Amino acid sequence: MTDLSATTGVTDRPSDETVAGSAARSAERIRGHLDRAVLPTPCLVLDLAVVRERHAQLREALPDARICYAVKANPTAEVVSSLVEQGSSFDVASPGEIDLCLAHGAAAESISYGNTIKKRADIARAYEQGVRLFATDSDADLAKIAEAAPGSQVFCRVFVDNEGSRTPFGRKFGCPPETAVRLLARAAELGLDPCGVSFHIGSQQHDAAAWEHGIRAAREVFDGAAQRGVALRMVNLGGGLPAEYTESAPPLADYAERIEQALDREFGAQRPELLIEPGRFLVGDAGVLRSEVVLVAAETGSDRRWVYLDVGRYNGLAETEGEAITYRLRTARDGDPAGPVVLAGPTCDGDDVLYQRADYELPRTLRDGDVVDLLSAGAYTASYASVGFNGFPPLPTYCIDGHERP
Repeated sequence: MTDLSATTGVTDRPSDETVAGSAARSAERIRGHLDRAVLPTPCLVLDLAVVRERHAQLREALPDARICYAVKANPTAEVVSSLVEQGSSFDVASPGEIDLCLAHGAAAESISYGNTIKKRADIARAYEQGVRLFATDSDADLAKIAEAAPGSQVFCRVFVDNEGSRTPFGRKFGCPPETAVRLLARAAELGLDPCGVSFHIGSQQHDAAAWEHGIRAAREVFDGAAQRGVALRMVNLGGGLPAEYTESAPPLADYAERIEQALDREFGAQRPELLIEPGRFLVGDAGVLRSEVVLVAAETGSDRRWVYLDVGRYNGLAETEGEAITYRLRTARDGDPAGPVVLAGPTCDGDDVLYQRADYELPRTLRDGDVVDLLSAGAYTASYASVGFNGFPPLPTYCIDGHERP
């Protein structure tokens, strides 16, 4: 169990001063903006300067990799536009995300349709819009790509060990390496361009060595495909790079080093083309979610209090399910004596409880109307909010630029 005895919910010293430092500075900028603007809560505010900084850091750490932003992490238009300006490519999962990217300046050739679960009509529409790179992991999906997007490039997703991930994918996506070999050979027979292999080692991955599993599996697929006369050329490293929550993750340099070592070991001088699909890493630490305390109630027979916020699992905090993601917190009463709390959302639903096992402590002076800021909340919050469960509206998002006065 993570010790969250501090009001902030942070006990570990951040492991990467560059990344953590920029996140801390951004949080202060955003909180200052929120204090001046007095926006209605709950709301999410993103600092676009941090998004650009993270993109530049990743490009420096893995200079050979084409960066494809995972749009699902935060589809705010300003984020997409900012990343277009940085020369980013985009990993999309639906026609809506394709439309969003194209509408904000992305070129069709910069888009990778990375979802392995696609309607034939959606594949055809993407192809008509100029998209030529598609993921697959099954015979049925591959047949639809061949019919609706003739001649396109395809890469096959393999499933790998997700140990170390805070939100693993299980077996929903991917196939065994031997199946990938067969599918890629079949892609060539169907007139497609079988270009490579992808994998995903789970979201918020804390094990810097985790990518070794996927790169080893990719090598296996490359070798198997070569035996069937298919020359692959690309490895998609997927996502998984972390944001800064209560439990510190290794620094970006550690991930990059282990990835480079694995590529050298498995591919040597025959280095493949590389793609990487960061989502959380680019936008997570760029956001602060401001909420308001609705109610504080004592728990019968316990020293704990229940603190109900005006944001919960249905309007932005879906990743608190299973307490997988534990956000760092700030309040205006930090420094006052603190005590244990259960944190819950505002809806009339028994599942709308955020944290009751994690050891969060908040000021005993906390009252209705006080603000509680959730830090590093830029990823998988607004994009997970419902359309209006219980009548609570979706989470609004605002953007500032840390290089300009908000």
